[in-house]
Amino acid sequence: MKKYLKNIKWGLLPTVVSLALPTMLEQLMHTAVQYVDTAMVGSLGTQASAAVGSTSTVGWLVGSSLSALGVGFLSYIARSMGAGDQEKCRRASAQAVLAVLVAGILFTVLTLSLSPLVPVLMQVDPDIRDLAATYFFIVYTPMLFRAASIIFGGVLRGAGDTKTPMRVGILVNVVNVVLNFLLIYPTRTLTLPWFELLVPGAGLGVIGAALASAVSFVVGGIAITVAVFKHPVISPRGQKLRPDKEILRPCLKVAMPNMAQRFATSLGYVVFASMINSLGDISTAAHGFANTVESAFYIPGFGMQAAAATLAGNCVGARDREKLKDLGKLMLICEVLLMILSGGLLFLLARPMMCIFSSDPEVISLGTTVLRMVALSEPFYGVTIITEGMMQGVGNTKTPFFFNVIGMWGMRIFGTFLCLWLLPNPTLVAAWGCMIAHNLALFCMFSVYYKKGKWSPLHREVQ
Repeated sequence: MKKYLKNIKWGLLPTVVSLALPTMLEQLMHTAVQYVDTAMVGSLGTQASAAVGSTSTVGWLVGSSLSALGVGFLSYIARSMGAGDQEKCRRASAQAVLAVLVAGILFTVLTLSLSPLVPVLMQVDPDIRDLAATYFFIVYTPMLFRAASIIFGGVLRGAGDTKTPMRVGILVNVVNVVLNFLLIYPTRTLTLPWFELLVPGAGLGVIGAALASAVSFVVGGIAITVAVFKHPVISPRGQKLRPDKEILRPCLKVAMPNMAQRFATSLGYVVFASMINSLGDISTAAHGFANTVESAFYIPGFGMQAAAATLAGNCVGARDREKLKDLGKLMLICEVLLMILSGGLLFLLARPMMCIFSSDPEVISLGTTVLRMVALSEPFYGVTIITEGMMQGVGNTKTPFFFNVIGMWGMRIFGTFLCLWLLPNPTLVAAWGCMIAHNLALFCMFSVYYKKGKWSPLHREVQ
């Protein structure tokens, strides 16, 4: 271990931190707002929480498809920046504008037309299906603006700008919290230490939460679009807004396997959540709250992943094989240490965190149990996050697609199906056990492949 640490190029750390930290702060703010949002809805009761959380995995399915397009542009722009070709960066940015328009309109039509069917397919309790469908319809109405936020976020990160997406993310979250406060609750009087304050409110409950999210997405989409067009290096101004095969082909070559991967895994999340919904309101609420809690403890991992993708792409663009190897060693050791710390905190704070979102003893107890289980697997999942990020940055998304599909459908879904079928009293604990097995399987597959070095185009050049 000492020898390994001595061989690490610690001089790269400031560059890594400068890219990773804004992304971590952005995700921290987003998660904090998600906590507040969930707690606000949770105060309305278990049924309200279930109505909101029961369709969230379908949102992951939509968002992940858009994120895949963002990865395609991130990888291309990062490699072009490494090669010093700013003209290609601007052309790629223009193609990203086209992608936002096409994908945004397409997903708007799909989500709105399917909104009445989503709660049925997710096996949501019949008593809350109408409320869940209405919530879903409102939240996914501004899909064009959500597409802009996601895809343009990838464009900016590819250019090494992680601060602008962070600032936009903070703006979105502030707007969301303020509107939640005004729209969810009725007009009430807040008693403060020195005076009483009358706070206006619409009293719309779950519908108010949906409207707050929709408006914040619109604000974020507009803000990040303005930022891209004003960017000094990658602004698409003056570029032609029509398909450019020279740019789109390599972008889509990276994006399509990643999109297939995200679609397959997100569809797996939908099936997984549907299975859990069939266990009843307690399991649905505990699963939703536990996912919210867990998301905060993945912030270090996914913040580092964004930096890994950008820097790996730069190394390939500059044809610097040694720097790519040094970068991998540094980021892996940093990631494992961060995730050990994160997992330890999750294990210790699981119960207090669940108490933030629910007062139901059964929900709290069940959520605490599954969170402490998954906390032990976090360092292993951290390795997966970094290695996959580096592969995305260099344009290798086919192998991660196969690994993720095998892990999701071979371990998590099939394993959960067997538990529900074979166990006399299946529980959320068994389902999360299959999820942990999925994470460990990804760790094994990605670690072996990364060690062989074949994931990098620079490795293949010297063979």
